[in-house]
Amino acid sequence: MPKIKKVKRMTVTMRIIHWVTVLSMIIAVVTGLYIGHPYYQTFIADPAVDKYVMAWNRWWHFIVAIIFDVTAILVGYLYFFSRFEKPYKKLIPNKQNLVEFWEVLLNLITLNRRKKFDSTHSDSFNTVFFTVFHLLLVLMLFTGLQLYVHALASGTSSIGAWWPAMLHLVTDWTLYVFGGNMGVRYVHHFCMYLILMWVIFHIYYQVWRTIFWQEGDIAIVVGGSKFVKEKEEDKKQD
Repeated sequence: MPKIKKVKRMTVTMRIIHWVTVLSMIIAVVTGLYIGHPYYQTFIADPAVDKYVMAWNRWWHFIVAIIFDVTAILVGYLYFFSRFEKPYKKLIPNKQNLVEFWEVLLNLITLNRRKKFDSTHSDSFNTVFFTVFHLLLVLMLFTGLQLYVHALASGTSSIGAWWPAMLHLVTDWTLYVFGGNMGVRYVHHFCMYLILMWVIFHIYYQVWRTIFWQEGDIAIVVGGSKFVKEKEEDKKQD
């Protein structure tokens, strides 16, 4: 029987970021869909305007969007300065990363019939996949803040005029790139559906790897570790 070794894959900080992102995403999608098209009743006879249903949805959407963006910034920092691992190295298009990316993709397509890479660490395919997710979050940030400041038509806010001015400064470029406010709105909504598609594949792929690789990948986000068969060279070193 081959020996099994425990390999640490996620730190406590990374796991906290993961679950905060999951919770924020659920709230952002639910409230965002309501803002775009109110779809549920208030279940009380009073008019919705008296209970500030839309206002509360907008408030929660804005708060979790900020949390979303903070976690994205933290992940960006960890990409380069984490003492645990530095994912940016997997994004460098050198021969080693390109070959690994292709082999992981072939492994998925062939249902694990071909596996010529080391699955104990984060591979280039998964790193690129997660990088796309965080780039989508950044685009959601800029388009979302542009939609938010567009509603502040007076040019001021409860915390002063500096806030709308700053938002215009950093987000007005989206109006030119995407063809006005309606274009920004479409991109913001479209990114949400792309992120939902990303989440579906992410969950599927983690379950897929757990079943085919039999290394407990799905438990990484809970315990931070996975279990892999010990290689011959590892045994010799011991």
